[in-house]
Amino acid sequence: MTALTLWLTDPNPSSRRQARLGQAWLAWLRLRRNPLAMLGLFIIAGLCLTAAAAPVFAPQDPFAQNLAERLLPPGTPGHWLGTDDFGRDIWSRIVHGARITLVIVALVAVTAPLIGLLIGTVAGYFGGWVDSVLMRITDIFLAFPRLILALALVAVLGPGVQNAVLAIALTAWPPYARVARAETLTVRNSDYIAAVRLQGAGAGRIIWGHVVPMCLPSVIIRVTLDMAGVILIAAGLGFLGLGVQPPLPEWGLMISSGRKFLFEQWWVATMPGLAIFTVSLGFNLLGDGLRDVLDPRSASR
Repeated sequence: MTALTLWLTDPNPSSRRQARLGQAWLAWLRLRRNPLAMLGLFIIAGLCLTAAAAPVFAPQDPFAQNLAERLLPPGTPGHWLGTDDFGRDIWSRIVHGARITLVIVALVAVTAPLIGLLIGTVAGYFGGWVDSVLMRITDIFLAFPRLILALALVAVLGPGVQNAVLAIALTAWPPYARVARAETLTVRNSDYIAAVRLQGAGAGRIIWGHVVPMCLPSVIIRVTLDMAGVILIAAGLGFLGLGVQPPLPEWGLMISSGRKFLFEQWWVATMPGLAIFTVSLGFNLLGDGLRDVLDPRSASR
């Protein structure tokens, strides 16, 4: 391990691969010194593990109904988080709901930043009328609250997981476009960009090979911080009946079905609400830690 550490921290790397791995190792060391960021990473890792091994962690079938055991309180043998109004085990439904949450987060994290990164880098690099047109389109999307716009899109597309992901992605890309454009404006007139242009590289090669990598750290930070908002919007769509449909154990849908029992059987809506709170907190803590690691202005302070 000592030899590997010395190889990673070598101030004179012999290859590009060694340099990149060394930078990643130093970033991990800085992240590891932040206890709140490690707590967030632990929560997100727990979400991924729970989603991957849901049948192992869930003691019962999340869809199995047993009206004889409906609305059992937490701490009941076999139902340590209680049961809902159909007698379904709340813990098992929360565990399987982690899969749905992770799928939505992953799909939005793959689609929305790519759309925003493409639009932002193209607008910032070319400038002129291209920048004006793309940024005015971005301003139109930013003029509407994300949840309201997502509700309108889902109302047109219809309820369901796929349509909910599409609606959230179509409303989440404008901030990434703004971030990418700002980063592109700072580097498009740099000396190394001019040198690459003099070597005959086209606009596509410059944007993809040199501008996009400079924008990635800011976009990654933004993605991590935005995932809490994505979870809340997905839960809001499920709560209103426009997202994931019954009987799937989506957390927002579980809160919606349990709100009528909130005063007497509080656990039906509270437990999935705590799951949303915990995962959202994990993404925010991890995002703050990544900002300290990846943002050179924060790292220098």
